[in-house]
Parts: sequence; structure tokens; C-alpha cells
Amino acid sequence: MECRQILKTEIGFLIISASEHGVRSISLSEKRPTFEEYPNQYTKQAAKELIEYFNGSRKEFNVSLDWEGHSEFYKAVWSYLLSIPIGKTKSYGEIARHLENPGASRAVGLANGKNPIPIIVPCHRVIGSNGALTGFALGLEIKKRLLALENPESFGMQGELFS
Repeated sequence: MECRQILKTEIGFLIISASEHGVRSISLSEKRPTFEEYPNQYTKQAAKELIEYFNGSRKEFNVSLDWEGHSEFYKAVWSYLLSIPIGKTKSYGEIARHLENPGASRAVGLANGKNPIPIIVPCHRVIGSNGALTGFALGLEIKKRLLALENPESFGMQGELFS
């Protein structure tokens, strides 16, 4: 059985799904979903950590993640994303070079776009090599808001530059 929990946040309703091994996905809905919730320890922990993140008291997430069924390359990219500190950004090229595959910037971008666990796996912290905000599954406006939440001095004041 898929375990799911709904969390109301400042960006909308987050739908947290988990297996018996960890969080499998997070999606966003503008309206409260109508399905029945079946939380488990991982959805509850993720919800608690996300509340702390949005109120500014959590700098990193500790909930277990379940990436079963995804490619090793995607897992490597997502693992690297977890190492990007709150309030910092990396470019697709920097991540490709870190993975010792400097020509894989587009593949890194594809993996970023397929990240099933946004926010906790911070794909919003990846930007273009020229500093431009690029695609984000939850939308560029949400990406701006998350970056401004994490680093108001840098992103909050520069938000208009990314419009």
C-alpha cells in the first residue's frame, strides 16, 4: 500500500508519498487533494521536517529516501544535490564535473527534472552556468521563493533579476 500524507504549506499542498523504505515522491497541488491519507513514519517525518524548513529552523533533511527503480546516474545526481548547502547553488556543469562526466550537463539537467522528491532533494539549488534560474518541476516562481527563503540576502533582493 502506498502511504500518502498531505501537508499545507505557503507554496500550496504538498503530497508526500512513501514506501516502507522511505519517501518516494513529493508533488504540489494548489487545491487540497481529496484522497484519503495513509501516513507512515516516513511521511510523518518528512512533513515535520518540511514544516521546520519552511519556518526557517531546518537546514538539512534527515528523512529516509527510497529511489528504488531509478537509474544509477539519476541516483548519483540526486545524491550530489543533497550535498549542496542551504542558501547555496551549483550549476549543471559543476555537478557534471563533480560526477567526472564534464560533458553531461544536459543529462544532469534531465536528472534534475526527473527528481521525484523536490525540496528535500534540493534540485531548486541548481541554476544555469550564467546564473539564470532554469526549469523546476514545481515552477520557476516556486524555485525563486525557495531560494529566497533559504538565502534572503542573495536571492530575495535579486529575485527580479531572474524574471
